[in-house]
Amino acid sequence: MLVIQNERLLDFIQSNYTLENIQTIVTFLKAQKTFEFPTLKTGLFPAALLNASTQYTGYSNVWVRDNVQIAHAHYVLGKTEVAVRAMQSLMAFFEKYRQRFEDIINGRVTPENPMNRPHIRFDGQTLAELDENWSHAQNDALGYFLWLYCTLIREGLITPNQREVEVMALFPLYFQAIQYWQDEDSGHWEETRKVEASSIGTVIAGLKAFKQLKMKPEFIAFCCQYNGQIVTPRLLDELLSKGYMALDQILPAECIQPDALKNRRYDAALLFLIYPLRVLPDQAADQILTDVQQHLVRDYGVCRYLGDSFWFADYKSTLVSEQRTSDFSGNITERNVFLKPGQEAQWCVFDPILSIIFGQKFQKTLEVSYLAKQIHYLNRSLGQLTVVDSVFGGFKCPELYYLAQGKYIPGDATPLLWTQANLALALKMMEDILRPSSPPHQQKLGL
Repeated sequence: MLVIQNERLLDFIQSNYTLENIQTIVTFLKAQKTFEFPTLKTGLFPAALLNASTQYTGYSNVWVRDNVQIAHAHYVLGKTEVAVRAMQSLMAFFEKYRQRFEDIINGRVTPENPMNRPHIRFDGQTLAELDENWSHAQNDALGYFLWLYCTLIREGLITPNQREVEVMALFPLYFQAIQYWQDEDSGHWEETRKVEASSIGTVIAGLKAFKQLKMKPEFIAFCCQYNGQIVTPRLLDELLSKGYMALDQILPAECIQPDALKNRRYDAALLFLIYPLRVLPDQAADQILTDVQQHLVRDYGVCRYLGDSFWFADYKSTLVSEQRTSDFSGNITERNVFLKPGQEAQWCVFDPILSIIFGQKFQKTLEVSYLAKQIHYLNRSLGQLTVVDSVFGGFKCPELYYLAQGKYIPGDATPLLWTQANLALALKMMEDILRPSSPPHQQKLGL
């Protein structure tokens, strides 16, 4: 079933595309301002564009994970200066609060309290931490940062100074201190802390990118830290080995801990280990693709996981605004009681990723079934764009669709910049598939 929210897109959506078709769609959507990425003065991105009625969401703040994903999209699309500026500002934030890393590395504070950990949500205008309690135990966010920052160094787009190299070195030492391969964190969805494959895999991606810098002796000298600890290729290998061993035990599940609030067989966050991170072997990636399609894909989007109560049916009429986006990481059962089976919110960030993944599989194998799935999930992504008279504006990318009085409508975080970034990447992949040949720099950038 293909649901098209905005009927004007019926003139563009096809079962097969030419390069001209895709370029026409991109031109049209740009004219509708679908791909606007307004930046803060620091070059960072708010999570969503808000109006007076949606300010309560807090999505005007900056999330590390979202910003890395958005910066990566700009990098792939050739807007490298945008990506570099955002990543340098994230580095400036981590440098400002490097004490968060150092205190945990040296055992001065406990990582059990998430407020002691490096903060992954902050004021992007001032690069200042926020006072409110939050589930900052999110190893995936730190792994994403290290992955893309090191990638930009490897490509010659960032040249870190000594202070920045020292901060980079804190990441693997921090991952060692918390034993990331068995650390319970709140992960992509900022909820109940558990040992989850999507976080472990993201840290692996960051450590791999760090190792690929081919560290020179003078670089290693900058990495000398407290208590005689030094980041070396051997240390990185040891950390990577422990991460891969943990993944081997957990995958294809997200979490195998027996606690019912933690155990999770299916989670769409695992898709990010396939793209953009590329840390999984083909067999594991194929199983995750099968799992997501069979268990999480719905008519309006993709569920994050079975039993996800965020934006359950009639969410806004059930919870007051202060409750809707509060930190549920320690009391998820209070929200779960409102969810009815099969009424999970359906998210829009995943269909573009599915399209990209199948596009890559088509590039590799030239099997037309993969091309058909690439087109299918691209069309689903386009179908999720808001209607012309939407309160959020027409042709916008929602965070999700949820049930309100029996009808699926966009959630209040519309447009979500992370979703926009993924849709732009999916269209770029489709263009590259349809071109007679792809220039070498496109292959280098990850598409």
